[in-house]
Amino acid sequence: MGLPGLGEHCSQRICKQLDFLPLKCDACGEVFCKHHIRYDDHECNSAYKKNVQVPVCPLCNAPIPVQKGEIPDIVVGAHMDKDCKYNPAQQKQRIFTNKCLKPGCKRKEMMKLVCEQCHGNFCIKHRHPLDHDCKGSSHPISKA
Repeated sequence: MGLPGLGEHCSQRICKQLDFLPLKCDACGEVFCKHHIRYDDHECNSAYKKNVQVPVCPLCNAPIPVQKGEIPDIVVGAHMDKDCKYNPAQQKQRIFTNKCLKPGCKRKEMMKLVCEQCHGNFCIKHRHPLDHDCKGSSHPISKA
């Protein structure tokens, strides 16, 4: 003997399983079993209406506001065509800008390594007073 009126069939075309605890998709309103409730699992055409993620421009990394009902790809594309502040020259900023002051050394570091005695900027190899013939103090502390 069946239980008439209990449960619903999954709306997924290939599934149609009778589920006694069916789940309703909050985007398209159709009923699905637990295996097909995710937007991707039932290829929901209305998923973009419930998407709360903010898309980011791939060129300038700025967040792009999207109104309800708008398709994010179209809005980001319009931003790239009109409002994008992407500057290709800015992409090649130099990171290693701190040049070693030891004569003959051409190394550059990301961060300044300042000698406590002479206050010069040096690379990792020449950062200690004995390694760069320090003139700041008459007695170098140690080579450690």
